[in-house]
Amino acid sequence: MGLTLAVVAVVAAGIALRFLTSSHLWLDEALTVNISRLPLSRIPDALRHDGSPPLYYLLLHWWTTVFGAGDVAVRALSATFALATLPLIWLAGNRIGGRRAGVAALVLLASSPFAARYATEARMYSLLGLLAIAGYLCLMRFLKRPSVADAFGVAVSSGLLALTHYWAFYLLLTVALMLVVRARRRHDRVSLLAVAAMAAGGVLFVPWLPSFAYQLQHTGTPWAGIPTFNAVVDTIRNWAGGGSDAGQLLNLVFLALAVFAVFGVAIDRRHIELDLRTRPGARTLVIACLGTLLAGLIAADAFHSAFVVRYTSVAFPLFILIVAFGTLVFSDNRVRIGALALAVLLGFAAAIPNTGNRRTEAGLVATALNRSAVPGDVVAYCPDQLGPSVSRLVTVPVDQLTFPRQTAPQFVDWVDYREHNRAALTAPFAQMLDQRAGRHTLWLVWSPNYKTFGSKCSTMIDRLHLLRPDMKRVVKVKPKYEEHMGLIRYQPR
Repeated sequence: MGLTLAVVAVVAAGIALRFLTSSHLWLDEALTVNISRLPLSRIPDALRHDGSPPLYYLLLHWWTTVFGAGDVAVRALSATFALATLPLIWLAGNRIGGRRAGVAALVLLASSPFAARYATEARMYSLLGLLAIAGYLCLMRFLKRPSVADAFGVAVSSGLLALTHYWAFYLLLTVALMLVVRARRRHDRVSLLAVAAMAAGGVLFVPWLPSFAYQLQHTGTPWAGIPTFNAVVDTIRNWAGGGSDAGQLLNLVFLALAVFAVFGVAIDRRHIELDLRTRPGARTLVIACLGTLLAGLIAADAFHSAFVVRYTSVAFPLFILIVAFGTLVFSDNRVRIGALALAVLLGFAAAIPNTGNRRTEAGLVATALNRSAVPGDVVAYCPDQLGPSVSRLVTVPVDQLTFPRQTAPQFVDWVDYREHNRAALTAPFAQMLDQRAGRHTLWLVWSPNYKTFGSKCSTMIDRLHLLRPDMKRVVKVKPKYEEHMGLIRYQPR
């Protein structure tokens, strides 16, 4: 009874953490909400310029129609997907290791700082994890006892994954290759049928193919660098909560349990033997999880695309299942429960900072503008990526535009982004801003060292200072924020 109450308490605390954060929306979230609020007929074209598939944006469009577009409301959709993942991870844990593994998977996910972060972000990452674990369950059921219903589930989850985030292709490719190898080794027709079901899910993606082809040519991730293998190591560390003390300790616990999951065999209550042949219960999960990360790394290097930890949400539920399976190596229940309790406590300790306001400095900048700016003032954003998060909070009717395209700040046009930014000139833009503001105050929202901009935003400050010497830094750039920015006021001569 006591253990049951403890599990209920952990899940309840995990649910609460999936709704708690005081931060304003940062760039990706604000941009996502702005696109989803467009009329349905305009969303596909907006996404062609954004670079993302459409499913989450369509769901958020309908969600905001009912619940509104406030910070809490838009993030609640991600929290809902995260809540729906909890019973599915419990079912998946039961499938790989019985009731004990199911409970372990449930409490590990409930207390996960990584899961809490992306449950409180108005992006598609919690949906990605939900679909991945749903597809896993359908696939395992189909391989054990084929049925039309489970084949349909495999197909639908595969198609929806591809329509949620393009990193899903790496998971789908890895799983398909694993099934082909399984079919050849076992002469197993069912495995090939599973691959066919996954391929059939591609029908859902067919209408999006023209937009996908356009995105491949013109958008991409110009803000990202080329990753190394260290990105895989960092991913596993971030799955445990990142660089905080609690996160670092949890990372060690996770790694130990993952090793036990793959190689550990209990000899007695005090001894564990490592078997290099690996344990079959976790072997396929490890291959699928690491295979997805390696496929993403290879693609990022080959196509100069991004390897970002949040994209790995598609593989994260599999990692939780591996860690949960690792707890079964302890034949002494007290040790197993103690290891789980330690992981849960460290997880909550690493997750609590997520409730604070560290994601964006947009709130400070917008507050300063709302307090001091007047109608007719001009607000410029350099780079344009600062526009969505700040403009969402600005209530004064000021004239707002972005560098370098002179467009409205609610959106970022990623089409041929690198080329546009490299060709942009700061002097004509500064001259235009000065003339446009006239006798009104000119405000510059800026941040240094954004990729593809070089030093242009810092140069913009100096150009405007020559035109308007009465300059004041109203908000300073604070690196403690993930999205940091400053605000400068230029008075007319």
